[in-house]
Amino acid sequence: MTSFEDFYNDLIFLADKYEKKSIPLKIEKDLDHDIIKIFGEKITALAKAKNGLNDTTELAYATAEHHPYWNLLYNSSEIANNILEKWNTKINQNDIEEIEWSIKEISQTLKKIKELK
Repeated sequence: MTSFEDFYNDLIFLADKYEKKSIPLKIEKDLDHDIIKIFGEKITALAKAKNGLNDTTELAYATAEHHPYWNLLYNSSEIANNILEKWNTKINQNDIEEIEWSIKEISQTLKKIKELK
């Protein structure tokens, strides 16, 4: 057992302690990659989606133009961020124009990728 797995087991023990105090927690794990996510009772599907997308967006920002697929990931995540931000409201004309611009960027990048093959 790795030390991270030990940490996870200790964390489960701690979470059980708080569950007994009526503080519901949801824990998701990916021990193969040393990932643990803890969510409180106020978590919604929308908040969880936004949080997960932040990780994708961070990867897009971090890779910059060093990876041939960067622009696909970056613009796709920008579209998804825009949509999630407006999930409970209406998408306005400016949002539509930003989405259209991102789609054009994605299309141009796909053309470049096809040309490389």
